[in-house]
Amino acid sequence: MPNILIIEDDSAFCQMLQKFLIKRGYDAEICYHANDAKEKFNVTDFDVILTDLRLPDYDGIQLLDDIKKVKPKTPVILMTGYAEVGTAVKAMKQGAYDYISKPFTPEEIIMVIENALRTKPSDEIHDTPSVQKPKQKNTTSKPKENLPEKTILGVSDASKKLDDYIKLVAPTDMSVLITGDSGTGKEVTAKAIHKNSKRKDYNFVAVDCGAIPKELATSEFFGHIKGSFTGAIEDKTGNFEAANGGTLFLDEVGNLSYENQIQLLRALQERKIKRVGSTKEIHVDVRIITATNEDLALAVQKGSFREDLYHRLNEFSIQIPSLEERFEDLILFADHFLAKANENLNKEVHGFSAEVWEAFRQYHWPGNLRELQNIVKRAVLLTVGDEVKIETLPKEVLQSNYHNTTKPENFSKSDFEKDRIIKALKKTNFNKSKAAKLLQVTRKTLYNKINHYNLDL
Repeated sequence: MPNILIIEDDSAFCQMLQKFLIKRGYDAEICYHANDAKEKFNVTDFDVILTDLRLPDYDGIQLLDDIKKVKPKTPVILMTGYAEVGTAVKAMKQGAYDYISKPFTPEEIIMVIENALRTKPSDEIHDTPSVQKPKQKNTTSKPKENLPEKTILGVSDASKKLDDYIKLVAPTDMSVLITGDSGTGKEVTAKAIHKNSKRKDYNFVAVDCGAIPKELATSEFFGHIKGSFTGAIEDKTGNFEAANGGTLFLDEVGNLSYENQIQLLRALQERKIKRVGSTKEIHVDVRIITATNEDLALAVQKGSFREDLYHRLNEFSIQIPSLEERFEDLILFADHFLAKANENLNKEVHGFSAEVWEAFRQYHWPGNLRELQNIVKRAVLLTVGDEVKIETLPKEVLQSNYHNTTKPENFSKSDFEKDRIIKALKKTNFNKSKAAKLLQVTRKTLYNKINHYNLDL
């Protein structure tokens, strides 16, 4: 059982994180102060150390240095609410394994911890051969937590079409570009593709390209060898090696610098990499799935994204619909997030009041599924009884501009469809071609619907 030390001055958050990790099968110890932490890591060998970058009684970078002097091979993950690129660079150069910004999701912290455990120096092959075979998951070790999500199959036409696309492309080795608004579930879709592919028994490695400083991107992607640069005190396996045989998911790929785009393109074309500081080539077999909420085609036109890389990544594209575009699935997703919140918070909330459902229906959900999940989790935390009440919802939901007096139980499919068409037309400034594309129907079908409902437009 992996042993983890958590150093965090926010006692409530610290205890919640400890409880979560123990529930996931880890042995987690906590300290609120640097001095207590020093006593622990001086006498105990931890598999991973999680520490807050900003402690009230000690500097986080100094604590990192203290840890590395005593336990140089222990991966240290820094947590902070202050996403400072300069600090991240400094921390990584001084030997931090990774850097994660609060608030983070349970899946994100599990992924970082699992990656750290897989790349511990004692588990690495320091004399890397020129050809490395893909590493299959060790079935005797702790099960991977990278794919814990239960896939929710929606009932809306948009969700059914999304599911069809996933099943169609998953068995292939095609590179997939996933687009959609923030919070729509692009990573969940990428995991579903991996889970339904022939690579499902190998690693799924997710990388947030927007969180990697360009100075560190090469090392993150391809790894480095000890002594290759200041702070490289141990060999490190890069994302490509970690995903060998499996799937590498590059989120917010549009944020990569032009130089990093060239390096990525070369790795995809040649299917081989070199660790920073090494001359040995390592052959890799990875499937690439990328995601962005930006218009990469427009970025290509502007010259900020390489056209050859864009076509390499865009062998098949999937547009994730917004929550408004699959509003029929709202109840399914809300119930799913309610169950997750109950599990994470050890609560037993059984449902939502009619007033809550009405507020959910009226709200326009700009943050999509991520916002729904956060709001449900917050509401469950604040709920005293066994039902989520209206007073537990945040003010932005209660003050929604989407006023509709129709009660949820009387809200028919035709009412929903009309409402959806009107919203799509308003969102596209009444451009019927764009609205039809948004609704994922033909232009002729949209005209027929408008005539059917006698919409005065």
